[in-house]
Amino acid sequence: MGASLALPPITATYSSPDQPAPAADAELMLRVRDGDTAAFALLLERYRTPVVGFLFRMVQHQGVAEELGQETFLRVYRARATYEQTAKFTTWLFRIATHLALNWLRDHKGEKAQESLDEEVSEGLSRQAVDRAPTTEQVMVAESRLHQVRLAVRRLTEKQRAAVMMHKYREMEYSQIARALECSESAVKSLLFRAYETLRSHLAHLDGNRQG
Repeated sequence: MGASLALPPITATYSSPDQPAPAADAELMLRVRDGDTAAFALLLERYRTPVVGFLFRMVQHQGVAEELGQETFLRVYRARATYEQTAKFTTWLFRIATHLALNWLRDHKGEKAQESLDEEVSEGLSRQAVDRAPTTEQVMVAESRLHQVRLAVRRLTEKQRAAVMMHKYREMEYSQIARALECSESAVKSLLFRAYETLRSHLAHLDGNRQG
């Protein structure tokens, strides 16, 4: 994956009325372009977790997602000198991450991703277990459902999966997804329509089998 990029630990930050508003992403990237490494550290802190989470949903392997996340930010840093504020920073960032994920999936097509049950449980499910104290049976049902959703998503084509991840989990607009995937907005809408129809059909089939 190229040279290693040392990632500092993510720490929680708190703002007060006396503190200035956080710098915009594009402003930070322009400062990175001018040699401000502290600005790059802020972008890294802001987006490392979302990028790695996005990549994990794409490749279904935590270790690979971490490695691709490293490569994503390494490429951002390498491209700092040519950065221009022509598009939203996150669109550019996730375009890099998407291309890396698609390349990895293409190169490892047919290989079985190694997963653990812990990786299948989302933060939302974890919070639910704490806040609402569901029964063991409820937790197992929720985990099973999440597992089936992940399997259904994995059956999508690579581009369909990328479009769903950006639309559903990143709440990106069609125009942003189109730029990230280098296609038209109508193509994005078509990808998403087919992807969601496939997911609905697959999950409905599973629910039917479970009830039968």
